[in-house]
Amino acid sequence: MSHDGRLLRAIVLGVVGLGLIAPIVFGLWQTGRAAFGVLPALGQDVASLEPWRDLAALPGFGTSLRLTLVTGLGSTLLSLLLATGFCAAVHARINPSAGARLLTPFLAIPHAAMAVGLAFVLAPSGWIARALAPVAGWDRPPDIPLVNDGWGIALMIGLMVKEVPFLLLVILSALSQIPVARQMAAGRALGYGRGIVWIKIIMPQVWPLIRLPVWVVLAYALSVVDMAIILGPSNPPTLAVAVTRWFSDPNPAMILPASAGAIFQAGIVVLGVGLLVLGEAVGKVIGRWWLRRGGRGLSAEPGLWVTSAGVMVLMSVGVLAMLSLVVWSLAWRWSFPQVLPETWSLKPWMGAQDRWMRALANTLVLAGATVALSLALAIAWLEGEDSAPRARAPWAEALIYLPLLIPQIGFLFGLNIGFLHLGLSGSIWAVVWAQALFVFPYVMIALSDPWRALDPRMIRAAAALGAGRGRRLWAIKLPVLIRPIMTAAAIGVAVSVAQYLPTLFMGAGRIATLTTEAVTLSSGSDRRVTGVYATLQAALPLVAYLAAFLIPAIVHRNRRDLSGTSAT
Repeated sequence: MSHDGRLLRAIVLGVVGLGLIAPIVFGLWQTGRAAFGVLPALGQDVASLEPWRDLAALPGFGTSLRLTLVTGLGSTLLSLLLATGFCAAVHARINPSAGARLLTPFLAIPHAAMAVGLAFVLAPSGWIARALAPVAGWDRPPDIPLVNDGWGIALMIGLMVKEVPFLLLVILSALSQIPVARQMAAGRALGYGRGIVWIKIIMPQVWPLIRLPVWVVLAYALSVVDMAIILGPSNPPTLAVAVTRWFSDPNPAMILPASAGAIFQAGIVVLGVGLLVLGEAVGKVIGRWWLRRGGRGLSAEPGLWVTSAGVMVLMSVGVLAMLSLVVWSLAWRWSFPQVLPETWSLKPWMGAQDRWMRALANTLVLAGATVALSLALAIAWLEGEDSAPRARAPWAEALIYLPLLIPQIGFLFGLNIGFLHLGLSGSIWAVVWAQALFVFPYVMIALSDPWRALDPRMIRAAAALGAGRGRRLWAIKLPVLIRPIMTAAAIGVAVSVAQYLPTLFMGAGRIATLTTEAVTLSSGSDRRVTGVYATLQAALPLVAYLAAFLIPAIVHRNRRDLSGTSAT
């Protein structure tokens, strides 16, 4: 058993290393070579700094850099502040499981679909302006740049609508590992305000548990493309969008400064994470001084309610955004300042039926293949971990997070070069492979804790009765873990559906999905067709989460656990 476990573990590590990690390293290497002027396809064989000089000289580069830093760092820090303050204010009244269910729609909806919905809500002719029109006396949309504004405020709002629910879920999960009620009661008994107890006692314990998810959020916010195209400034855009455009420029020579920009983008993420690490170190020094100094003020209490109000406003805007997708997809005549359409119709759906059905079919194929591959790898990894005599290697587990921390634009161009050499570029399998780089980490993260928490006594009892490892897997582990497996699959579907850059680069523009079509149509004038694609894009993950809830309930409908209650 130990020998087989070691073999399975080695095979899975080899597959993950060669299939998921090596492509990222290869992509970074190829992009890095082009960033320093080495691109044999263009006859460039001598390394130089010319691409970097060209990058710095490109119009709008400085503004793009400023926008990236302001929107990325600003949205992440504000989201962390709001999520922390909200949990501090209402954690005692939150049921973690109920909270997770309420957050599911916000977590499931892809970034691009949420961005399209927010554009419908925040635009000068959007729902907010229509609601204010009678009070403000507007009979036509106001000339206020609420979307694609030069400071990226709309983009920050969009990022926060997605980031705050994720951080809320992460913090609630971390709080379940800490005796918050006892520590809060002890702190209040000593005369400390609730906010001060959170800052001095609770958050220092929570931060190490949420540090990595915050890094992932920051990396995404600094390098987001689809949401930035829809909500962010367009001329100049954020750096990630600008680099994507430079890679697509008809002039092949633009590949060199674009590659330099991609590596620079990766450097920005490293800098952002470094700033968080530095802030953590400084916070420790200040925190120790503050703890020794004492003080039992209640000054943090108003801030908790302000952050709670901010979270509720963001949630409300997010709900409006999701509703607006459906409304616009069914609207036919909707003149300003009417709050609801004057006439409704299915013509937007019927008129674009052939196009959206092809995009839907491609999206389903990609999601099914990518999730199946990722689930198989995750289950094989965890089964090998169970069977091997040694504990899991931290370095191997750290590899899982690598694709989530490196900006996609930093290595996808270089990876596409490798796919071209293999003859895979532009194929459906190239896109499946590229999407698996990002789907597998989320599937693995979602499945690992429930798998490791499985009661080992069941497995030992099955082994004592003569069941082999394969039978123990199929007859015991998988049926018992069907709910977390389905949940991991639903998360994988949501991640796959949301992939924009991997589909765009590896598909060479030939494979249209709901996401690529929604992003493309978002810059057009027909909101109704855009609403159709964004509604479908948002619906797929929700259907996957619904299936993750219903299928285990159906499978276990006649089963009962040892306590005599229905299995959940």
